[in-house]
Amino acid sequence: MSDHNFDSIAQKFIDNIYGSNKGKIREVVVWNELLKCLALLPDKKLRILDAGGGFGFFSQRLAKLGHQVVICDISQILLDEAKAQLADKDYQKNVTLLHCPIQDLPNYIEGQFDLILNHAVLEWLVAPKQTLQGLFSFLAPQGLFSLMFYNIDGQRFQNLVSGNFEFVANGMKRKKVVRLTPTNPISEKDVRIWLGESNMQIIEKTGVRILHDYLKESSHCQDKFEQLLSMEQKFNQQEPYASLGRYTHLTIQAQ
Repeated sequence: MSDHNFDSIAQKFIDNIYGSNKGKIREVVVWNELLKCLALLPDKKLRILDAGGGFGFFSQRLAKLGHQVVICDISQILLDEAKAQLADKDYQKNVTLLHCPIQDLPNYIEGQFDLILNHAVLEWLVAPKQTLQGLFSFLAPQGLFSLMFYNIDGQRFQNLVSGNFEFVANGMKRKKVVRLTPTNPISEKDVRIWLGESNMQIIEKTGVRILHDYLKESSHCQDKFEQLLSMEQKFNQQEPYASLGRYTHLTIQAQ
């Protein structure tokens, strides 16, 4: 068993992750969290690691702001996409692309980073705990870690309200792999244990897509998108909504 590689469906991945209304919600919410991270960090050119960053949707923006970014991924096709998107940009000099598994990063990089991104990666890994805890060694003192993972509690609730009771009762085990549905959804409870073991603390929690997937009228995703986005942003840090997002974003710092 190995970590998931998106090479076989790279274009589908590129088109679907941010090329839809649900992707737009994810884009706005996560970018807002990254801007908060930047506001908390020293006003200088930061050293940033995007671990499992694919084509670097957010890290390319960070590079455009003048920060030095390292993007690592096991998908050569996604890294090639990043290279193509950066080809005519003057800030391409701010980006280093590494074709390697996250677990092999010690063989490729040295030193520490002011900000580390690990977005929608843990749920595709064979050993998410060990991989996450290994990344903490690259975090500079007072640095921030932007972690986003597919939320098993949100997945369970969405299936419950959809009436998929047998699926939930059977542990949400799929008979076939759904290509963009993660193989190993993560429990926030488990993540908190892993963080505690590494002496890391959560300084902010945000639910990503807390409403979109639960709308009774799917047409509202299109017809009322601006209102939907506004409500997502209004309630995504309030419980119980924050814990029901399809993804959970945590801003983390060493204690």
